[in-house]
Amino acid sequence: MWKGRLTGAVMASVVACVTLLALACASVPVHAQTAFDRPGGDYFSTPVASGDPEDCALLCERDRRCRSWSFSYPDVEGGSAVCWLKNTVPTRVPGSCCISGVRGAGVIEPRVEGVETSIDRPGGDLRNFELKEGDGVEACKAACTADNKCRAFTYARPGYTGREARCFLKKEIKPPRRKAGFTSGVVR
Repeated sequence: MWKGRLTGAVMASVVACVTLLALACASVPVHAQTAFDRPGGDYFSTPVASGDPEDCALLCERDRRCRSWSFSYPDVEGGSAVCWLKNTVPTRVPGSCCISGVRGAGVIEPRVEGVETSIDRPGGDLRNFELKEGDGVEACKAACTADNKCRAFTYARPGYTGREARCFLKKEIKPPRRKAGFTSGVVR
């Protein structure tokens, strides 16, 4: 008889601990993962005219079947951004093409000192140029830092201003504006 009561008490304690752990994990905010894809489980895809991954996350929130999503940036051929809704939560894999998340996960862009993700600083251009394939925001920032007349920069991902990535060097610091596919920064 003791043995049965002890086993029941131990079981009740284990269930209570698991429940508390599940509640604690549920209260931790979940965010989308930049530079990750979740291949598989697709049941719907649609172009995203705005080119903004937040629109893809919102589509998932509004569809009860959606459990996760992946947003693909426009490809270098000049296509449009695409949102993929999934009825499963596939394992994430690294991929600079994409941002992915699970239902309930908003898009949180990474914070890097001196770099403003999803920000454009239109106007005040000193000059602009196409970047070589494989060059990213770091190359644009380095070009601005190397030019004494340059005060700020804006990097446009491939597919947002043309086939290739483009770097805009700024002689004036203009106000920032939220714009998907663009990254800016002030260097001096």
